[in-house]
This record gives sequence, C-alpha cells and structure tokens, in this order.
Amino acid sequence: MNLSHLFVRTLSSSIRNIIRMSSSGGETAVEKSFQERFFKGAAAGILDDVKIFLKGTVDVNMKNDRGWTALMFAARNGHTNVVKELLHNNVDLNIINSTGQTALDIALFWNHADVAKLLQSGTKDVNPDINLRNYFSLNLLNRCSDKRKDKTWLRNKILAENTRFILFHNLGVLCVTLGHRKDRWKFELARVEMKDIEQHMASNPVCIFLGLAQENRHVPLTFEEPGLFAVDMSAMEESKVLSLVPGSQLMPGYPAVMQLLPSEAGIFAEARSMLAWHDRYQYCPTCGSASRLEEGGYKRVCENMECRSHKGVHNTCYPRTDPSAIMLVISPDGKRCLLGRAKRFPAKMYSCLAGFMEPGETIEDTVRREVEEESGVIVDKVEYHSSQPWPFPASLMLGCIAYATTETIKLDQDEMEDARWFSRPEVVQMLTHQHPQGLFVPPEQAVAHQIIKTWVRRTANL
Repeated sequence: MNLSHLFVRTLSSSIRNIIRMSSSGGETAVEKSFQERFFKGAAAGILDDVKIFLKGTVDVNMKNDRGWTALMFAARNGHTNVVKELLHNNVDLNIINSTGQTALDIALFWNHADVAKLLQSGTKDVNPDINLRNYFSLNLLNRCSDKRKDKTWLRNKILAENTRFILFHNLGVLCVTLGHRKDRWKFELARVEMKDIEQHMASNPVCIFLGLAQENRHVPLTFEEPGLFAVDMSAMEESKVLSLVPGSQLMPGYPAVMQLLPSEAGIFAEARSMLAWHDRYQYCPTCGSASRLEEGGYKRVCENMECRSHKGVHNTCYPRTDPSAIMLVISPDGKRCLLGRAKRFPAKMYSCLAGFMEPGETIEDTVRREVEEESGVIVDKVEYHSSQPWPFPASLMLGCIAYATTETIKLDQDEMEDARWFSRPEVVQMLTHQHPQGLFVPPEQAVAHQIIKTWVRRTANL
C-alpha cells in the first residue's frame, strides 16, 4: 500500500469517527475543521479532496453558518468536475442558503453556464424525479392497471416467489430504519414474503395490488418483475404484526411518515389512500348493500345484483381522490407574499392558503374563491405550480401561484387565526429557521414549502 492510499484510508476513518462522535453530542471543533476543509476543497475545485471526504461518509448536504453547501461553493466558482461528483452522491439541488439562493441560482448569477446546465439537467445516472417531484409523488412502481382485471395473473403474482408485501395495521405502516445515511431520510417500508403472512392471508384480508418494480421506464415490462402488494393486518394483534419483522415499527401516519425515503413515500401514498377508501366504503354507497373487492383492490362491486351500480359505469365503484387548491398569493407590487395561520397549525407556523374544490369548479376559480373567503384579498391571474398526493385520507393538492389585485386583509375568523403580507427577506428567514420571532413555514416535504421556495428563487438575483 503506497502512502497516498494509506492517507486516504486514515483520513476516511477519521471522518467516520468524527461523525460517530458528533451523533452522540454537539458539533466538535475537529468536526468543524473537517467541514471547513470539505467546503474549501469544493470551492477550490480540488476533486481528490472532495472525494476523500465523500468516502468518509460526510453529509454531502451539510451547511455552513450562512447556509452554503459544498455544491454551492463549487457552483460559485464554476467547478464542473466537483459538481458532477456531488451529483453522483445524492446531493440535494433544492437547498437554499441564507439569502434564498440554490446552487443553480448561484451558478446563473455568476454566469457559469456549464455548471448551470449540469444542475438543470442532472446526470444520466441520477433520476431527475428525485429532485423535481414533491414528496408522496415519487412512485417507481408500474401500476399495471391493465392487469387488474386478470384474476389468474393476479393470483399467480401473489404467489410468485419474488413478490413482496407491505403491511398496514389500522392505517399505520410497518417500517424499518435505514441505518446511517448521508441525508435526512430515516425509514423505508418493511417488506415480507408470502410465507410470513400465509396464515393471515387465509382470512381474506384487504389486499391491494400496487404494481411491479420498474425503475427504468425506458425498458419494456416482461411482467415477471417483482410485484408489490399492500395488506391490511388490522385483524391481527399489533405485537404480532411487529414480530413479523424484527426491529420494525408501525408508523401511525402524519407527520411520522415524512421521514420515509421519497420513493417509499410515493408507494405509501398509493397504498394508504387505497386502504383508507376500503375502510370507509365497505358498503355500497348507492343501495347500502355489502360490497366486495375486485380488480386488485381498485374497485368495489355491490353484492346486490339489483343495484343500479351494475348498470353502466359509476364512480361510486372506484376509489376517490378529493382535489384541493393550495396557493401562494403575490402582492400587486410583486415584493411580498400572503401567508396565513389556520387555527390547527403548530405555533408560529405560516403557510399558503388552501381549500377544497367544489363540484363544477375550475382550479383557477377555486383559488380565487378560497383566497377571497379566507383573507378578503382579490386574485386575478392564477398560475399552476405542481401537485402533491396527500394520503390523509386521499387528497390531491394542486399547487398554484396567484397574483393579487388588492392588499386589504379581512380574515375569515372561523378558519383563520392570522394572515399577513411577508417580504422576501422575511420569507427567507422563515425557510431557513432564522426568523427573529421564530416564525417558520411547513417543511420541505409539503408542497406549500416548494411553492414558497419557488417565489423566493424567482427573485434570488434581483
């Protein structure tokens, strides 16, 4: 072993030891020194130094006192080689610093076109959905909806050796810890085989076909890919469910499940929404008779053959999704945004206004109506941002940015505790948890956070 290899091994081991020490207490001076060296390596474009720290399981997304990450330092100075390496190590492109800038904003501001192009497109080895999709929306399964009516295929897939099952108990999901990771995600869904739950399956529990594992959508399915099902284990004692996977725990729902890996959160959203629907609609909504599962759990059929639900297509037979609008309102001068506090919010948290769509209403009209009802502010132009499934129990949040023509606030006292206009610097403080009054916005897993961040980024370099 030459001296350079020995140095790499020694330094990597030291970094690992520091991280282990810091996990049991505060940040040490030595750890602070290593962080500064990691940032300096990225800022100077010294790729070998950056690689050494990454091998030492350093947190690739850690920030300095101004909220800057290694990626931001590399972007500031146009070091494409370092940016590429960080992209290959699951770096988060959406982190903002204390002035509300992302690494991409910084690269654009300093005219580093090559770095900006990398950050806009990612790399071929990085799934772009990881950084572009809202939480609960990244689901790498192919749902294979065309296979749901094939009872023979479904039965064979349930019994297939490579099929796995995720387990729910009273709508809580069985999870296992991920161990040490470089990011903030702590849990993944526990998966069991048929032999582990065969005895329980004999009682015919609610079982939902979620889809087949297909990470590369550019390769055609063979339909031999591993299948995944969700099973309701509520009839079993909770302790027995936990005993199926040693070291597991039941996640009861929001907000605990916000710690799931993003790709796991999307699967959870599909499964929980479906199980919640079956829990609420065990009887036919049309005639009140008992109903049974069909099509892999994606349909309920009335047992009463005289029921009119058997004549034609009826939406009462299929799972429902309730659309709601959530919107950030921008002031007429474009320099402030309107955030509100619902009475149920945690203390000091402000968020976008929101409300459910009504029958026969467009997204734009929902936004205008809800903003006026809750705050008294009049909105004209409405711009769609993105959507987010919200499986509590089964909503689809339609994120928008709305442009106000008035500023006077008149609160709906029944729903809102407060609403006010915030300047961009204030919002940046709330995003980065540096507001002098301790005010903050929802976490990054919420679409509200992403909409707010979008507005902050649009004015980052003005």
